[in-house]
Amino acid sequence: MSVVREFLLPDLGEGLTEADIVAWRVAVGDDVALNQVIAEVETEKAVVELPSPFAGTVVELKGAPGQTIAVGSSLIAIAVDEAAGQSPLPVAEEAEEKVEMLVGYGPMEAAPSRRRRTRRHPPALSPDGGDSANVIPAHPPSGRPLAKPPVRYLARQQGIDLGEVRGTGPDGVITREDVLAHVDARPPSTRDDRETRQPIRGVRKHTAEAMVRSAFTAPHVTEFVTVDVTPTMELVEQLGASPVFEGIRVTPLLLVARALLLALHENPSLNSSWDEAAQEIVTKHYVNLGIAAATPRGLVVPSIKDAHLLSLRDLALALAALTATAREGRSTPADLAGGTITITNIGVFGIDAGTPILNPGEAAILCVGAIRRQPWEYHEEIALRSVCTLSLSFDHRLIDGQEGSLFLAAMGRMLADPTYLIALS
Repeated sequence: MSVVREFLLPDLGEGLTEADIVAWRVAVGDDVALNQVIAEVETEKAVVELPSPFAGTVVELKGAPGQTIAVGSSLIAIAVDEAAGQSPLPVAEEAEEKVEMLVGYGPMEAAPSRRRRTRRHPPALSPDGGDSANVIPAHPPSGRPLAKPPVRYLARQQGIDLGEVRGTGPDGVITREDVLAHVDARPPSTRDDRETRQPIRGVRKHTAEAMVRSAFTAPHVTEFVTVDVTPTMELVEQLGASPVFEGIRVTPLLLVARALLLALHENPSLNSSWDEAAQEIVTKHYVNLGIAAATPRGLVVPSIKDAHLLSLRDLALALAALTATAREGRSTPADLAGGTITITNIGVFGIDAGTPILNPGEAAILCVGAIRRQPWEYHEEIALRSVCTLSLSFDHRLIDGQEGSLFLAAMGRMLADPTYLIALS
């Protein structure tokens, strides 16, 4: 005997309240095994793969790609064979037990390859001749318009409420042509092909909320220093040619990161946070170094955990792994949490300087500008040198102007004479 069980979207970490469905890995009628990945969802932090909390047959998918699902809401319905020894726990309790596994902290069994199950009834065909069972539940929620995910996406782009569109497809399914016809039927004053509207969700939504919260909570101060980094650039070339760094990409950012870690030894207040509830200043005796990364999903700031313990070579490896993972959109919630201080590198875009906004919960952020060859005073003469501007934004509740200035000066001193980076490592 089988019973239909519903999997409720669990809290995927740090009190997140919702997630967007990115893609389904299963379809109605599929057999799924315990811990088999059934969907990808995007939270404010990262894209997460959701494993099934039980084995059975998919009965209904509760949302389409692009749809936002609240934590605690039903995500998928699966017919479970009670005779197979499935856990009798309520769905809500099962979901809680699976949270650690979902966010990557617990062990997972290897998921078998996806298997198709022979359906008892022939699937309905979509207007383009495809199998619509993958995207349209056999029994959709009452009142919910029937449409495939691409059609729903088109409707959102055009600002169309699908509830107002008459579907001409089989069983009233709304087609792309139905949406376009509805757009053409709108009064001219409501149409404007010069604009495209996109829902604010996922990383973009989180970043916007975090930056507004930071800007209106912490009193920002930004200071600048311009440095002759010619010796640093020469050291980058030397390290890149060294057998110790064979196969490892050595960049100026590596030496900037090392300088920051060393400067924190003398200026620990920049590695602190403000605890409003406890009315305490929390100084961290460890450094989780955040690196701001531009990705197709938006700006993310994964951090290198315990970066202060790494050798220069290990720091280079950690930087390479972090940036590659971020750009591929594979940063986990754990990667994006727990940072204590951040570096943002706008020099890669050819920008000389900026006034970065603090990540919430951090006391300082260092902005690295473009490294340019330009005339500079050198040994009382004018010479062509590699020059870079560093910008430091800090929370004035935690850091006095003197402390911020001493930190920035130490950074400039070490990058102008990188022997400090070797001698103090």
